[in-house]
Amino acid sequence: MVILGFDPGTAITGYGFLRQDGQQLSVVDFGCITTAANLPAPRRLQRIYEEVCRLLDEHQPHVVVTERLFFNRNETTALSVGRTIGVILLAVAQRSIDWVEYTPLQVKTAVVGYGGAEKKQIQYMVTKLLGLRETPKPDDAADALAVALCHAHSAWATNLESGRR
Repeated sequence: MVILGFDPGTAITGYGFLRQDGQQLSVVDFGCITTAANLPAPRRLQRIYEEVCRLLDEHQPHVVVTERLFFNRNETTALSVGRTIGVILLAVAQRSIDWVEYTPLQVKTAVVGYGGAEKKQIQYMVTKLLGLRETPKPDDAADALAVALCHAHSAWATNLESGRR
């Protein structure tokens, strides 16, 4: 199974592909989609959409995973992230790919084992759990891999409980 995790943002959208064979995980690809700050919002979203489509077509994931958006103090950031999730979901729906979202608490617990984990702890565990030589850069790519890892761990546990290894 190929899992694609996203860390959505308007300026930088991190992505991370994992291949899961039973309990074995391997990194397929990771990186970021970037947009220029001087572009109008519709053009930025178009660029993100086009890159997401390219990635989906190139790697053909079985599932796409995002972190559930929580409104915080900065409503402008939350709205722009919500728009980015929207274009991701459009590309996913057009290809009939499954989509799952997890709360930040679920991601931290699945990757670090502690829901109050700091960003550096998550990055460290992503690096160790995936057997990488270095922490994925930029941080958005590491965050996307963490979301994919959360799904890999959660899906494996769910399949184990239901007897579907």
